[in-house]
Amino acid sequence: MALINTQIKPFSAAAFKDGEFIDVSDKDLEGKWSIFFFYPADFTFVCPTELGDIADNYAEFQERGAEIYSVSTDTHFTHKAWHDSSDTIGKIKYTMIGDPTGEITRNFDVMREGQGLADRGTFIVDPDGVIQAMEITAEGIGRNAQDLLRKLKAAQYVAAHPGEVCPAAWEEGEETLAPSLDLVGKI
Repeated sequence: MALINTQIKPFSAAAFKDGEFIDVSDKDLEGKWSIFFFYPADFTFVCPTELGDIADNYAEFQERGAEIYSVSTDTHFTHKAWHDSSDTIGKIKYTMIGDPTGEITRNFDVMREGQGLADRGTFIVDPDGVIQAMEITAEGIGRNAQDLLRKLKAAQYVAAHPGEVCPAAWEEGEETLAPSLDLVGKI
């Protein structure tokens, strides 16, 4: 999975957002930070906890100029039905992409072939459409929106400050590093 620093592939899909069906394509991402949040299926167990966690933090992602795109191999119709029947999913305001053909899921290399389901994959995409961070977790391991937000802030900081890097557990406002020969063996 050598997707870091690669351009996302073109796509077009139907989605559900804010009570409406919309069309989404790679062109909609241009000039903005984007987060693709793949999950196995609607009407399941860990998935709604993750999607609800993202929904609870969505305003902060938007304040950072990032748009959330949740993606499963369900249809946009199924997303609407889930949204209408679940209090947790009902609070979602971000785009829920339907990928019944698996094209987008395969583009990001998170398809469970033979099952037709996506792995739990998270991708931070910069305004040029380049993947800057990714995380894949096993079926039973839910993700954390606050940690994703921290990673987004780090990716945005590094993009805005060439020559600096964010160390482990870096939080916004903390010191960064400027890699150089003088630092070798001193950290």
